[in-house]
Amino acid sequence: MNRQARRIQTIYLTLLLGNTLAASFIWGINTLFLLDAGLSNLEAFAANAFFTVGMVVFEVPTGVVADTWGRRASYLLGTVTLAATTALYYLMWQVEAPFWPWAVVSMLLGLGFTFFSGAVEAWLVDALRFTGYEGDLETVFGRGMMVSGVAMLGGSVAGGVIAQVTSLGVPFLIRAGVLVVLFVVAFLVMRDLGFTPDRSTGTAKAVRGIVTASIEHGWRNPPVRWVMLAAPFASGVGFYTFYALQPFLLELYGDPDAYSIAGLAAAVVAGAQILGGYLAPRVRSLFRKRTTVLILTTSGGAAMLGLMGITEAFWLAVVLLIAWGVVFSVEEPVRQAYLNDLIPSRQRATVLSFDSLMSNTGGVVIQPALGRAADVYSYAASLGIGAVIQLMSVPFLVGSRRQHAPADTARTLDTTPSPSAAPTDATPSPSSVAEGESGRNPL
Repeated sequence: MNRQARRIQTIYLTLLLGNTLAASFIWGINTLFLLDAGLSNLEAFAANAFFTVGMVVFEVPTGVVADTWGRRASYLLGTVTLAATTALYYLMWQVEAPFWPWAVVSMLLGLGFTFFSGAVEAWLVDALRFTGYEGDLETVFGRGMMVSGVAMLGGSVAGGVIAQVTSLGVPFLIRAGVLVVLFVVAFLVMRDLGFTPDRSTGTAKAVRGIVTASIEHGWRNPPVRWVMLAAPFASGVGFYTFYALQPFLLELYGDPDAYSIAGLAAAVVAGAQILGGYLAPRVRSLFRKRTTVLILTTSGGAAMLGLMGITEAFWLAVVLLIAWGVVFSVEEPVRQAYLNDLIPSRQRATVLSFDSLMSNTGGVVIQPALGRAADVYSYAASLGIGAVIQLMSVPFLVGSRRQHAPADTARTLDTTPSPSAAPTDATPSPSSVAEGESGRNPL
């Protein structure tokens, strides 16, 4: 890896570290926070569903922002939006607001995350191509998964402990403060490289052009379309599982006030992410096709959920949770690399946002449905149902495999400029890449 490409990766990893740290302060206690505010299980997971509704509604528009105004601009807007909405969450908890304000602010939280989704990943891949990086993307995304795991481990444990010694609201205030710091860092070090935002046409025309091209390179691109169709099942179950594990582990542990145990759920997933990120490029090297890895990990993750649903032993559930987290963390970098190799530069941020939209669509329906199953039956039963739903994504991954796309067997990043890539007329100087030695972004 050359010096300039290394700096791009460093910026990416730093932003990911900061974003994940900020988010993970509340990941371990979010469901408990909502229940403590007076919401029922159904309302708590419905609030999470409205968060995903916000992501569905705003994914493509914010992807267009990234493709027309720049990936850096999109990231900065995301930090501001998330800081403000996190502060509003804290205020609603203080006053025990009724459900409808939680629904509205949850949608705005989704807006904040859509400014990140697609934009940072597109920024990284375009900048790496621009600087001549010739390695495989799984390695970079795997390192990102490891950095994210480290941040999540520290943040989730700290969030659970802080909540136990202070209150469930304090981690939310810390998260808002970290996001403000990230805005300053990104403003100073992040630059769009290998991509020139096109602001020459009107906004409406630009939106129509980018969305049309994105549909062409996304939905009408068979290997991409099949992967997108698989996303709602696996992602919807993943969203629910992550947050349901908090009360589920507390139930098995036998102490509903042990908030540090709830933080353990997020911490265990974080540790599994570190291991999974390390293993991802190594597992990928064992198989000729990326889709083989995706099919095996999706099936394996469903099996872990099914086993969690029938265990009554706390520590066995923790072991299964570790296995589930490792499997997910091996899958994600391979999936990211596969999609990025299938998408042209000019439409990358918008197509990735459309993929995120598909993922979040599953969360809109599956989260409240499984939350209701937890109310009527139990958390264990809801996890078992989730395992069955996740398996529904496998036939779509098989459909992508059958397209025999070159990206399915690719080993390195293609540095040939895409026909749709914007022209650039300058080479990056060290100062234009970064004014420091750091970098990365979150979930």
